[in-house]
Amino acid sequence: MSDNYADIINLPHHVSKRHRQMPLEERAAQFAPFAALEGHAAAVRSTAQRVRLQVEEQEKQAGWDC
Repeated sequence: MSDNYADIINLPHHVSKRHRQMPLEERAAQFAPFAALEGHAAAVRSTAQRVRLQVEEQEKQAGWDC
């Protein structure tokens, strides 16, 4: 370990006199995964469907039967 923390490494853990200790369940919730891109998958599916329909329409207009 680096000597950078030698002066504080053995100090006792601070316990606030003002604030209660957070329960483990609440602490864990802080680090739980979240949907940062909520709705993104639905938007991608919607766009893919719209593009698919456009391509099919273009193929029909061009006379391609796939």
